[in-house]
Amino acid sequence: MGAGGEQYKVDTDAVPAPRRRWRWKRLLWLPVLLVGFSCLQVLVLRFVDPPLSMVMVWRYGEALGQGDGSYRLHYQWRDLQQMAPSLPISLVAAEDQRFPDHRGFDLQAIEKARDHNARGGRLRGASTISQQVAKNLFLWQGRSWIRKGLEVWYTVLIEAFWPKQRILEMYANIAEFGDGVYGAQAAAQTFWGKDAARLSPAESARLAAVLPAPRRYNAARPGPYVQRRAAWIQRQARQLGGAGYLQDD
Repeated sequence: MGAGGEQYKVDTDAVPAPRRRWRWKRLLWLPVLLVGFSCLQVLVLRFVDPPLSMVMVWRYGEALGQGDGSYRLHYQWRDLQQMAPSLPISLVAAEDQRFPDHRGFDLQAIEKARDHNARGGRLRGASTISQQVAKNLFLWQGRSWIRKGLEVWYTVLIEAFWPKQRILEMYANIAEFGDGVYGAQAAAQTFWGKDAARLSPAESARLAAVLPAPRRYNAARPGPYVQRRAAWIQRQARQLGGAGYLQDD
């Protein structure tokens, strides 16, 4: 109580200035921790084969949310040397022909896609195999600037820490080739009852041909579009030089 009989209330909720500064310092460390965590993720997966990808987790959760209790994931890892040589070159011929030369982003393809989309019609993408690995392995489904920024960041890390062979090996194992069918081994067994090492060039080309929409198209029972695209992929693979096109990476 003051001299004139007034009472003074003490603000017990006030936070001392040193403590506030400490809280801000901890927040400033958050980006550093996130960068370190993402770098560790990519470094570990250079040597460790992932049990699942984020796309697989997302798809399984989506099926459960829709009440599809019968949905199953088919996924079996195979090293690149355990796949038919025709499969990796088919994937490159179909999705990213400059894969051995770029550092994660095909600037020529981006410019062509931009010009094409500006003229209207069906939208064309320009994602490289490295970008597809980044978003399928680490990120959620959907479109947003945050997700796109993280895709760019993970693509940079993948290209910095992994050799090209590891990137292609990862892609061949986590790409979706059918509804719930992930990777070359699961696809070969599901569609043809054989091991990925025994895929023929035609079968490899069909798998690559369905990648734009693997839930719509079927590699085992190809319609006219898949047949035309598979034939084009085989021609492109031969023009690139076959499996030898990837041997020096």
